[in-house]
Amino acid sequence: MAGCLEGECHYRTGNLRAKKRVAYVKKVLAEIGMAPDRVAMYNLSSAQGKRFAEITDEITARIRELGPSPVNKPTHRDRNHNH
Repeated sequence: MAGCLEGECHYRTGNLRAKKRVAYVKKVLAEIGMAPDRVAMYNLSSAQGKRFAEITDEITARIRELGPSPVNKPTHRDRNHNH
């Protein structure tokens, strides 16, 4: 999740609400046994294109390290089901 720099949001508190929601999602992921690192909050300005690219690389590396989502693993039934 990317949001405005804190204190500089056009929507006044939208980025702070997003930050709280990301924290909640991380907590829920941990509770259900999924890696909470699959979700992160970054605060950027529109002038930080280079930093955005760096963050994108960081996220990509993290997701590759974590591997595919366990939610998307096909079940035995899915593999044998003809559409």
